[in-house]
Amino acid sequence: MLRISKLLAVLSATCLSLWLLVPTALAVAPVDFPSVRPSDPVLDGAEVLSRSSRTELNARLQELDQQRLDARLITVRRLDYGLTLNSFGEQLLERWSGTAGDAPLLLMLIEAQNKQAAVVADSALSSRLPAELLRSTGRTTMSQPLRDGDRYRQASLDGIERLDVVLNGGEDPGPPVEVERTTLPTNIPTKEETEESNAFTWVIVLLVVGTIVPMATWWVFSR
Repeated sequence: MLRISKLLAVLSATCLSLWLLVPTALAVAPVDFPSVRPSDPVLDGAEVLSRSSRTELNARLQELDQQRLDARLITVRRLDYGLTLNSFGEQLLERWSGTAGDAPLLLMLIEAQNKQAAVVADSALSSRLPAELLRSTGRTTMSQPLRDGDRYRQASLDGIERLDVVLNGGEDPGPPVEVERTTLPTNIPTKEETEESNAFTWVIVLLVVGTIVPMATWWVFSR
């Protein structure tokens, strides 16, 4: 019996340890990626893109490559402790920029847990892709579709399209227009209206009771 108790205790401790390690295992850092650039321009570590979406995004990123750069899209579930999406991207740039002759990198990053996006680029691209453009593309163009319904494909395409316009010499189209959400008219009363309605009803009831009860009492006793 004692041996069985010890065995159960060990199994429970092991299961608890594995359960506690699961969130950590899902967190990623630049060292978790290969030391050389992968051949696939889309690395969907968060598994938020369908096969057809990955194929479509691969084609769009390869079109950007015609601008003498190496464009990549990377999704992650969550970042390792202490990392921001921008610092993660900067470290990944350093990790993949060691080989001479490689085209300058452009990294489009998405973190699924916080539904945020960022764009970082090699310093050699700063004249064509200013820092403010990269920051706005990540925080607005790509992040808005993520917040509005986990639209990872649309977020990626919108970011690629905005950068492509600028790389081709066009004027920056800017961030997406914020859609003002209005409340449609409804016949359902609000909480305040309901409270006011109930209060009015109680006043009427009390007035009626206060009038009828004395009259009824007088009529009964007067007989």
